[in-house]
Amino acid sequence: MVALAGDDVIEITDPEGGGRCELRALGRDGTNGLRVIGVHREGSADGVQLFGRWSPAGAAVRFVASDDVAVTIASAPRVMAVDEHDPPSELRVRVTRARPGANLDTPELPPPLALPLLLDRRVDRATATVYEVAAGQWVQIIDVEGRQCSDLLAFNARRLHDGVERGIDPTTTRTLVGSLYPGPGLYSKYYDQDMQPLLEVVRDTVGRHDTFGLACTAKYYEDMGYPGHANCSENFNASLAPFGIEPRRGWPAVNLWYNTLIGPGNTISLDEPWSRPGDYVLLRALTDLVVGSSACPDDIDPTNAWNPTDVHVRVYDSGRTFTKAISHRVTPDADPILTQDTAFAPCWSELTRRVTEYRGFWLPTSFSSEGAVAEYWACRERAVVIDLSPLRKFEVTGPDAEPLLQAALTRDVRKLATGQVVYSAMCTETGGMLDDVTVFRLGPDLFRVVGGDEHDGVWLRELAEKLGYRVWVRHSTSQLHNLAVQGPLSRAIVREIVWTPPGQPSVDELRWFRFTIGRIGGFNGPALLVSRTGYSGELGYELWCHPNDARAVWDAVWEAGRPHGLSPLGLDALDVLRIEAGLVFAGYEFDDQVDPYEAGIGFAVALDKGRPPDQPDHPGDDFVGRDALRRRRAQPQRVLVGLELAGNETAGHGDPVHLGRPRVGVVTSGCRSPWLGTNIALARVAVEEAALGTELEIGKIDGHQKRIPARVVLFPFYDPGKTKPRS
Repeated sequence: MVALAGDDVIEITDPEGGGRCELRALGRDGTNGLRVIGVHREGSADGVQLFGRWSPAGAAVRFVASDDVAVTIASAPRVMAVDEHDPPSELRVRVTRARPGANLDTPELPPPLALPLLLDRRVDRATATVYEVAAGQWVQIIDVEGRQCSDLLAFNARRLHDGVERGIDPTTTRTLVGSLYPGPGLYSKYYDQDMQPLLEVVRDTVGRHDTFGLACTAKYYEDMGYPGHANCSENFNASLAPFGIEPRRGWPAVNLWYNTLIGPGNTISLDEPWSRPGDYVLLRALTDLVVGSSACPDDIDPTNAWNPTDVHVRVYDSGRTFTKAISHRVTPDADPILTQDTAFAPCWSELTRRVTEYRGFWLPTSFSSEGAVAEYWACRERAVVIDLSPLRKFEVTGPDAEPLLQAALTRDVRKLATGQVVYSAMCTETGGMLDDVTVFRLGPDLFRVVGGDEHDGVWLRELAEKLGYRVWVRHSTSQLHNLAVQGPLSRAIVREIVWTPPGQPSVDELRWFRFTIGRIGGFNGPALLVSRTGYSGELGYELWCHPNDARAVWDAVWEAGRPHGLSPLGLDALDVLRIEAGLVFAGYEFDDQVDPYEAGIGFAVALDKGRPPDQPDHPGDDFVGRDALRRRRAQPQRVLVGLELAGNETAGHGDPVHLGRPRVGVVTSGCRSPWLGTNIALARVAVEEAALGTELEIGKIDGHQKRIPARVVLFPFYDPGKTKPRS
């Protein structure tokens, strides 16, 4: 709901196309206010429908208010079946005020996370405040205008009452947490000098802070030539005095949003904070606390983007609950999206608390009753179930769907049959990989693209607009969550629970990289799409369902798998499985500077796709990056190889690979292989040193003081002929 005044303009946009919007308005006198914004359509007494299934991406409508009016915009909810392509989509609303800021004495704050508020206090620029928080209460510290640092102190109130000062100790915290600062998840607490937890980080919309420096001091400004400059340490001293806390010339603090960097030679530098207006950190008090928050006055360097502004503090009752989350943005100007649970999280969370944030979702790293090694062997010998719901899904539909994907991907999409899946790369014009994706063809003009990056959909829409194609690219991740059932016994499990109609392949008939559409249990069971795909190097299937059916799908898999020794599997074991199988991972084996040949997936590039067999001079179908990839293939510089290491030490991502003193490559992924009983790695090395049997060394410490001997070996390390997944 948006309140408009006279002459305000509201614009509603359907970014992905095919959206459904219901618009209502309430006038000053409580009656229908649609006429106030210029809507005079017949039958609009209660509301008006905007856009529709075939509205193009970027379709927009604009209204101007002639008087005060409250406008409600609703994105119509719906449930998308697994074989449909019409997910509910978001809308964008932009309001342009005729008199901006006329009624705003201060910048607008985000709405409270809950009501009532126990404390709602502004910390004016260049000041500090101290407040008391009881155990279990929640503290939200908000950057009001963006790019403003806020120092945080917290003391155990009960110890203060006894005359003992125990506050957050950054060094103790770093040591116990194993990170520069805690964050939402398992390692989330700030500790005092006695190693007692004081605060837990529950949400963090920035994830960029500092715990090395002091809160700013008088000495810093004096040394810079600004004697008498306001500083956080003295502001804290004045605010903490009533609690009997001894003043300090410089307070060790948690510097929220302070953007420090460690450079060559271990130097510490700083830059402008990453925080945007309304960004916040939400903390929970683990004991009674006295808390100090500042709005840093530094205006002589980039600490506060040269312009100190306000900070705001809110405290919520202990009876409230808030989900743990960080946030990410799809594009720099997009709204932040908080970490979500997958639809299967209520199922697997009964088996573990070991979770991590993965691409906007919480996923298990391992399971309490198993552990990564046992989970690994369960996949190699029996079967496992894996939650892979964070994979991003996009429905690509319309008359130009096939030409768009033919232009966007390295594979020949025209050869893809209905019911088939293909693995492909998505590249830039320079040949670097944006992502690797699998493409499902559900009909002549119906495709589903599954990748790891939420930006894939943005890029496809931009390419469609550039090429002038009539096509819809709709984000459907919220409508499709997926489990992978992998391992040599996976077929027996999936066969038992999946019913397919006569017109669809049965589980036994399903070939590698094909899919079928069926139901759990029988004709009236929950619908799902079953693909014979996976990320383990074993025979395996993926089950794609609507989130509403997640519990039914999980329970069916779990019950059917129990006699077969089915085990849950987390990300730690999955990483070992995929390294052994030579499967690439974004940010490790590839990025936008690495082409598919260097990433080890040159098989996914069809440079001559679209060329008729009897016309060798035909140019074929062009695609993004084709010319660059043609040049790169003709003159390769680096190639992905497998390495077998001597000894029992593992290689890690980024470790240098040497031949003598010169560096000839870099480790992309490494692990201890249970199957081989040795340490292995994937590495991108110069083509001149990539021959099988080449003796290389992996550098540790500074790359020279410690070396691990390694030898180039055949990879994939496990089942190089892919006989297991094909079986």
